[in-house]
Amino acid sequence: MDGHDSEDTKQSTADMTAFVQNLLQQMQTRFQTMSDSIITKIDDMGGRINELEQSINDLRAEMGVEGTPPASKSSDEPKTPASST
Repeated sequence: MDGHDSEDTKQSTADMTAFVQNLLQQMQTRFQTMSDSIITKIDDMGGRINELEQSINDLRAEMGVEGTPPASKSSDEPKTPASST
């Protein structure tokens, strides 16, 4: 019986190994899909931000304030003179 039990244990170990490998492959595939989706959404957001920035610049040019830095009314920015960056 020891030979039979040993054979069952080897088969069980092989089955578990195959199961874990399959599970890890599925997880990797899902992670890659999610990662690709996130990257695509970030790229889309970047494009929208660029379009928004261009629209703002176009509006500022129409108003004749193209050379003026944008006015910041944000209270969380320190009120210091603009640095030469």
